[in-house]
Amino acid sequence: MIPPGVILAGGLARRMGGGDKGRLMLGGQSLLSHVITRLRPQVSALALNANGDPARFADLGLPVLPDGVADHPGPLAGVLAGLDWAAVQGASHIVTAAADTPFFPPDLVNRLTRAAEMQGAQIALAATPGPHKVLRHPTFGLWPVALRDDLREALAGGLRKVVLWTDRHGAASAMFPATPFDPFFNVNTPDDLAVAEGMVP
Repeated sequence: MIPPGVILAGGLARRMGGGDKGRLMLGGQSLLSHVITRLRPQVSALALNANGDPARFADLGLPVLPDGVADHPGPLAGVLAGLDWAAVQGASHIVTAAADTPFFPPDLVNRLTRAAEMQGAQIALAATPGPHKVLRHPTFGLWPVALRDDLREALAGGLRKVVLWTDRHGAASAMFPATPFDPFFNVNTPDDLAVAEGMVP
């Protein structure tokens, strides 16, 4: 069963000076547009996790899911919002992608699903080989709706770091090649945006 997808755009973009980082232009279209174009063919439905006035995203035609946890606790709050939305849809899992990562692989969902199945895990995170260790990309993951109450409890208890929670549940890693560049390169700063311009096909 193909899972729905959730784009995580609930951060504060401090290193970009605030605002909606996904609206920054790259190669003639917004970062969000790049992400939507890559993720939509891979999922059964698509939603956006974002905080503030949802009307500013009306042009995208996507459901906008705010964090259900106060004070911007990070990506896990967006994952939880997505899981709560997916539960209403009757879905068993969601796949998440970050709104500031425009070059992620077109087979993201297939590889995450396969890694979870092969490693007998409920959660799978994207990963790439690094010079000294495997680098995990925890905003790109496959998440089971069945763990949403566990995640809600963890967030209420103050947990914020994604991998601390995923490690509790024995998350699988789905490996992706990092050549000719890391497909999970994300745009955090104006310099990153300049680098990304040189990576646009």
